[in-house]
Amino acid sequence: MTYVIGEPCIDIRDKACVDECPVDCIYEGERMLYIHPDECVDCAACEPVCPVEAIVYVDEASEDWQPYVTANADFFADLGSPGGARILGRQPFDAPFVAQQPRRDTAAG
Repeated sequence: MTYVIGEPCIDIRDKACVDECPVDCIYEGERMLYIHPDECVDCAACEPVCPVEAIVYVDEASEDWQPYVTANADFFADLGSPGGARILGRQPFDAPFVAQQPRRDTAAG
């Protein structure tokens, strides 16, 4: 795994990163985006365009972000490697860790 999306993305899903990704490896869950660990080519195009700084290189993920490293991998446990986020579209679920996080009021910002 190269890059990981964390807590700042929950209930935001800006998708600027999706537009920048040259290999279409950023998938959309119900509440958050996820980078496929086997499809990412470590180009770093996604990281600087994220308006909420939710993307970090996995080796630089703090201890607080480790549950999101696991959540990004867990999201793909049943999906496998679909070969492209645009073809698959938004999924009606999230990784269990993300699904249990409190909802944010995205209108109050």
